[in-house]
Amino acid sequence: MNLKALMERATNSEIQELELLSLEGGFYVARIRLDNGLFTLLDDTAKPMHLRSITQLRDLLQTVPVFPCVLVQHCVHDEMCGRDTGPVEDMRIPFSLTTPL
Repeated sequence: MNLKALMERATNSEIQELELLSLEGGFYVARIRLDNGLFTLLDDTAKPMHLRSITQLRDLLQTVPVFPCVLVQHCVHDEMCGRDTGPVEDMRIPFSLTTPL
């Protein structure tokens, strides 16, 4: 999904959530959850858009209607130390496009 499609979907209140996925190397990838699946935000060359911060995402989407957003980070500590039982869950931290964390 490109930025234009994201704006159209946001205007039509079709976005359930935006996940800002924290990746190794200090960058983020935005994924947009709709009724029919999860879509990565793409740049002008149709490659995943690499973002450097929540602030950059806010600047990029400053004219888009507000929708729920969540920062997703893998819990590396649990992976390194191990867990007694169950899968390792991602940390999901809600944030706003209009106010700082």
